[in-house]
Amino acid sequence: MASWGLFEFVRVALSFPVVLFTFALLVVIGFWLLVLVGGTETESVETDSATQGLDALGLGGVPVTVAVTGLVGLSWFTTLAGTVAVAGLSGLAGVLARCGVLIVAVPVAVAGTRLVVLPLRRVFGAVPAASHRDFVGRMCRVRTGRVDEEFGQAELTAADGSSAVIQVRQSALHAATAPLAQGDSAVVYDYDPAAGTFWVAAWEGN
Repeated sequence: MASWGLFEFVRVALSFPVVLFTFALLVVIGFWLLVLVGGTETESVETDSATQGLDALGLGGVPVTVAVTGLVGLSWFTTLAGTVAVAGLSGLAGVLARCGVLIVAVPVAVAGTRLVVLPLRRVFGAVPAASHRDFVGRMCRVRTGRVDEEFGQAELTAADGSSAVIQVRQSALHAATAPLAQGDSAVVYDYDPAAGTFWVAAWEGN
């Protein structure tokens, strides 16, 4: 019975309209696995067009990857549940019912993602440009598997107690003598306004 249930699950996941979101969900899961092991950054796929598109849907204020994850996940779940609900219909009625599931799933996913995004905006709120320099001299903790001249991300706590995820870079000289890895503490010693990144060095207490 367990194997039959798994077979049915896979069959539904690969049927219309669920399949439209199944492969997108696999890509999203793969991306977050890379983030988990430090192979990429959450902001690595952000573009102006993607940000503007999400803003138009009322999903701005969080990283594009977070909003897209919510949209894909909720769309997949909604179409899966809807497809199971209309599974008893066949022929033209079944086709129309599945198309209806797809039409309903997208606005439901958008509305659901908005509810998720609202509280997260306080967590992922953009750091005001005027406060960037205030971060110089503060401690941060590395979140990615490595930090070099082109890659790195860390979490920093501001003077008011709020936390922010910032893009950090380490010079080749510092990396050669005291390389940074996930979980290490570092000190912000400069800010590059052109790149929007912070230069860090390993804290001697690591």
